[in-house]
Amino acid sequence: MASQDLRQRSKDEPTTTTTTTNRRAKRLAMARRGLKSLSIAVAVPFTLTLLTIYLSGSSSSSITTAKPIWHPPIWAFHVASLSSSSIMGLSAWLVWAEGGFRRRPVMAGMYLAQLALGLLWGPVVFGLGAVRVGLGVCVGLFVALLGCAQGFREVSPIAGDLVKPCLAWVSFLALLNYRLV
Repeated sequence: MASQDLRQRSKDEPTTTTTTTNRRAKRLAMARRGLKSLSIAVAVPFTLTLLTIYLSGSSSSSITTAKPIWHPPIWAFHVASLSSSSIMGLSAWLVWAEGGFRRRPVMAGMYLAQLALGLLWGPVVFGLGAVRVGLGVCVGLFVALLGCAQGFREVSPIAGDLVKPCLAWVSFLALLNYRLV
């Protein structure tokens, strides 16, 4: 008499397939929002860096001092700067996705400071030829990146580790900048 224990399902009761479909739809919508925010987080610093490169010119002819033999070509600076800004955008997105900027707004300021200093270095050194000022910008950028690395690591260890290549790049820039002074 097991059939007598069965009851008929009401129309208001969700079926298993409907619940599964709703969950999938919600996850898909959340993934789309995540991809959209990720693309914005990477595209904005990349585009700003590209715009800065375009506006500041593409020659290092304003540097009149003797360049060290290990001075890379100007295009290498541009590629490394674009890569660094994209990596920092990804790192900041990871922190944002974890709610780190809401919990510690200082980290957002630190990220924006490093972005501004990173955008400033090329025009100062290559556009104006002010290598001493460029060295000061490099030092400020390094300090801002260190702050980002420490703060980001507390929220997301991966985000903190992504800052390390940027720190290496800025260290190279500072060394090169020092040799140009």
